[in-house]
Amino acid sequence: MPDSSASLQPIAWVEQQWGTPAGLSLPLDDRALALGDGVFETLLIRDGHPQLLTAHLERWNSGTQLLQLPPPPDLRQVQAWIQAAIERSGIRSGALRLNWSRGSGGRGLVPPAQPQGRCWGTLHPHQPSFALTSTMVSTRVQRWSRDPLARCKSFNYGAMVLARQEALQAGADDALLHNSEGQLCCGSSANLLVLRQGQWHTPPLQSGCLPGVMRARALELGLARETELEAQLASNEPAVLLNSLDCRPLNSKAQPLARALFERLLGSQ
Repeated sequence: MPDSSASLQPIAWVEQQWGTPAGLSLPLDDRALALGDGVFETLLIRDGHPQLLTAHLERWNSGTQLLQLPPPPDLRQVQAWIQAAIERSGIRSGALRLNWSRGSGGRGLVPPAQPQGRCWGTLHPHQPSFALTSTMVSTRVQRWSRDPLARCKSFNYGAMVLARQEALQAGADDALLHNSEGQLCCGSSANLLVLRQGQWHTPPLQSGCLPGVMRARALELGLARETELEAQLASNEPAVLLNSLDCRPLNSKAQPLARALFERLLGSQ
């Protein structure tokens, strides 16, 4: 069935103001713009409903605590924004991003004494992708296994942009990343899962990988287990890059498995 959302336009909001992602703006002294001082969540809207919203907000709150940000908007407020975004845009299948910064606070690293925080969001049409994805191992970017920012989705994604550019320039779709111990850790925007003897394996959080919401769901359901991975994938091992929007197979053996894994993780809510 064709995607009825494909011709719809994305929508955005900054606190109580609505518009388009290109039409709205933030104050130039917002610390997200100057310092990347904030956290975000990206989640799937399917049939007009946010998927795994509670788990996403738990990670959102965990990230705000790690960075010592003001408490973000609560579940009720977020649900109201999401519902309004769906109704205003007509997008029922989409990628929704929630952003929370420390807010405005002058210049320099020292945060303001009483930060107010600032929330904004976007909703774009999106259908989950299960397309075969080619990868290469980045030589420019690695994850430091003890990086505190690896524990949350901070705005600081410059290294991941660089890794994706490296992959595209090499003729691949995405980059796999080593950690500081030389082990495979993750992709530029997704967790890595490898199938071995009927069990999915994914690097432990100590590797420096992001604590992905879908990764956590796979562990919770017993579909995956934490395992340190070698520096290279074996060519005959099924492997996927998994996040809240897509489950992309990295080889032909994983193609028939990617969609089934994704649907099972969402169907377990």
